[in-house]
Amino acid sequence: MRKTSTSASAVMLLLMTVAACGGQEPTVTRATPAPAASAPTAASPRAHELRKSDIPWHGTGDPYNATVELDDGRRVAMHYRRGKGLYEQHSSLRAAGWTKPRLIYGTKTEACQGIHLRAFGGTVTAVADFGVYCSDGEPPMESVAAVGVGGLRTWDHHLTRSFDGWERVSASDGGKEVTFRRGSATLRWSRSGGFSN
Repeated sequence: MRKTSTSASAVMLLLMTVAACGGQEPTVTRATPAPAASAPTAASPRAHELRKSDIPWHGTGDPYNATVELDDGRRVAMHYRRGKGLYEQHSSLRAAGWTKPRLIYGTKTEACQGIHLRAFGGTVTAVADFGVYCSDGEPPMESVAAVGVGGLRTWDHHLTRSFDGWERVSASDGGKEVTFRRGSATLRWSRSGGFSN
């Protein structure tokens, strides 16, 4: 009993000493969590840098990279990648930067000639060619015609083998129908049916 009384007296003495010295109870500071970073919304996809071809070019212009602008201000870009094929990126009206590069046509053969892009309203067309010995001056062996519409999330493409490549592209009905031509050869595409010879 005496022990408890002594302990209580010691505590009282300590409190009086602290009060006499003007001491205060310590202030507890709680860390406030940092505001969470806003996550990208579905309407604003993550922006990427515009990627360029890895094929060296030392002449005027650059046939291995191409860009076209649509009527609504969006841009579409395509480039060749060595041993991989033809890639596409496009810009958005809602976000800065470009979409992630998307493979339109995969091949290990060499890029031939240039990439030719055209825009017809909301329809974008592309012509790209590949071949085994294109760097030695041989003609292309793979000619690709591609068409993208609307949000450009999907692209239709058509491959013609042992062909020198499409020379002209025209469109009708606001880009709902597209025709690729070389001499008397034609290739047609429509929004309703895709590619048909």
